[in-house]
Amino acid sequence: MWLKSVVVASLLQVSVVGVAHAAGPFGSVDVGNWIGGAFSNDQTGAFSHCAATAPYANGVILVVGQNAAGSWILSFASPSYQFKQGENAAIDVIFDGQEQARLFATANQPNMLTSVMPANVVRTFQKASLMVATSGRTVLNFDLSSTGPVIAALANCVTKVKADGLSKAGDFTKVAAKPQAAPDKQASPPAGRKSARTKSGTGFVVSTNGHIVTNNHVIDGCVGEIKGNLTGEAAMVLRVVSSDANNDLALLQAPSTTTFKDFARIRDRSIRSGDSVIAIGFPFHGLLTSDFTLTTGIVSS
Repeated sequence: MWLKSVVVASLLQVSVVGVAHAAGPFGSVDVGNWIGGAFSNDQTGAFSHCAATAPYANGVILVVGQNAAGSWILSFASPSYQFKQGENAAIDVIFDGQEQARLFATANQPNMLTSVMPANVVRTFQKASLMVATSGRTVLNFDLSSTGPVIAALANCVTKVKADGLSKAGDFTKVAAKPQAAPDKQASPPAGRKSARTKSGTGFVVSTNGHIVTNNHVIDGCVGEIKGNLTGEAAMVLRVVSSDANNDLALLQAPSTTTFKDFARIRDRSIRSGDSVIAIGFPFHGLLTSDFTLTTGIVSS
């Protein structure tokens, strides 16, 4: 942990928000793989920003932070980067395969690109589970499973430091919980409530991280747990990553503790009329049939 803290402290000092020299961290932000805290301007001693970093297997370290003025930044850092001072780059980011934004980043240091995140991008970044960043021919994937609480912790960090000063910096991860509204004693269950219904459908595992593609109508309107299982294995609770009613598609994901060695690969080229296709599976597998069904055909339109 000591070595990890030293690495993070040195990384956060390389001008994540345009500050030439930063001291810290003061206090702590520790959420999942994200660690950081509050930082000051080395020259003036004044509070500068709160930031946290997270390393990824692709060799890139993400840095997210908020400065004293309230602006949010997102940085991509790697020892292998060799940018010229002031070099600019456009980075396209896609969240959960749907929300897309273009960030304009600047190299304040040879090993880091830093961009300002607009408010709408921050909100999407906070709620998303997966981010795909593309710049030129480079495409990188980032798991964002802990970004919700880390954004909340950093916002809490900025608020507390501006109010109490760096000397009282503590654990910024502990955000005061909002009081829950008292239940309405006069409320009663609606008369004639219908019993819960279950629906069944098929899906394809499309990543080693357990992403599953199914039809939107399979999960549309579900208010309880969505469960799925591979043949012969126990059912697991799936979460909805994204859905598209217009194209009748939905993206689900298995628990993070589950990994898949085998998964369906989506081909690179587009589908054309006359292409051969195979439909595999049946929604009521095990009930109306003891095995998967297989139907062949061609794309007619």
